Amino acid sequence: MIWSISWKNIWRSKIRSIVVITAIALGLTAGIFSSAFFTGMVNQRINQAISNEISHIQIHNPDFKETTELSSYITGVNQIYDKIKTNPDVLGVSKRIIIYSMTASAETASGVKITGIDPADESMVTGISSKMIDGKYFEGVKRNPVVIGKKLADKLKIKVRSKIVITLQDMDKNITGGAFRVAGIYETANTGFDENNIYVRDTDLERLTNLPDDVCHEIAILVNDNEISMVVDEEMKKQFPDLEVLNWKEISPEMSYMTEMMDLYNYIFIIIILFALLFGIINTMLMVVLERRKELGMLLAIGMSKGRVFSMIMLETVLLSLTGGVVGILMGWTVSAYFGTTPINLSMWAEGYSQLGYDTMVYTSIEPAQFAVIAVMVIFTGIIAALYPAYKALKYDPAEALRIE
Repeated sequence: MIWSISWKNIWRSKIRSIVVITAIALGLTAGIFSSAFFTGMVNQRINQAISNEISHIQIHNPDFKETTELSSYITGVNQIYDKIKTNPDVLGVSKRIIIYSMTASAETASGVKITGIDPADESMVTGISSKMIDGKYFEGVKRNPVVIGKKLADKLKIKVRSKIVITLQDMDKNITGGAFRVAGIYETANTGFDENNIYVRDTDLERLTNLPDDVCHEIAILVNDNEISMVVDEEMKKQFPDLEVLNWKEISPEMSYMTEMMDLYNYIFIIIILFALLFGIINTMLMVVLERRKELGMLLAIGMSKGRVFSMIMLETVLLSLTGGVVGILMGWTVSAYFGTTPINLSMWAEGYSQLGYDTMVYTSIEPAQFAVIAVMVIFTGIIAALYPAYKALKYDPAEALRIE
């Protein structure tokens, strides 16, 4: 009975109720869309970093990350490689030789990270082979091909089939070098990565450095999805206890931190919006209580308990908030779902975003659980907003209220 009365009371002043519901709905729509936008941006950055830069899991010699010495390699790599490939959750495995050194063109030189790879294996772990904007992925050049980033190509003032010289130190600590020819130029969303990374064949790098057979510095692993990577990581740590096995959160802690901070930011943003709407709801319900002083006094005079009056005002406020909340959540979900398939184009800020590693075509993303949390927050806001107006209604003296014209 009281539920029905409370719902009808909301619509006694339709315009006022519609204004409040609209304000709540628009506020939540903006909040949900903003959360979905920033969550989508962060998720894209993480996925791009995993697919193009770091992979899900990396295995190293325990000394390599600290020293990056040529001699800090993993031995018995082929046996390790074969064991990893038997895991059903593993999509790809790549053995890498890594050297930090110099590369030079006829114009200038730059410090780079040189990664020696098997092109076929690497294409199963990273998306570099699909990011080629000029030339081909290790094709078109027979001897010593190299694949470099567009930013580095611009810096060195070179193009496809240009020659560069890579200078490095071999296993005997002798300075050596080799001439390589650019087979392809790639471009990712991260210009910093493009400027500092080049890829060569591992066999070419082995020949230059005199590395022994069956060794590498890094084994990169790509698995089915980000979540299952933690399970595979634990399995690898048990399987190879003498090696350093790192998952993507350990390789790049800022990525993990960014995910956690974004979840916190989303809820804080919604709370700020609801907090602002809270005062509007309180003001509206105080006006309602003031206009109905005589009616409330009459209800108290004929024997309606203060508890039922309190409950009626509380229900009216919660139902008003919840109606706006449901409309807002539906609108927010609709907008977020639309931009989840149709990207938001931020190409006008492409230079700034690419320096930070973010894509300029952003797809929104939001977890279904977040909608449930937001609905609970709306109900909680309605309860808080109802407390003072309901308390104010109980303070009326029935005799005085009935004398109001």
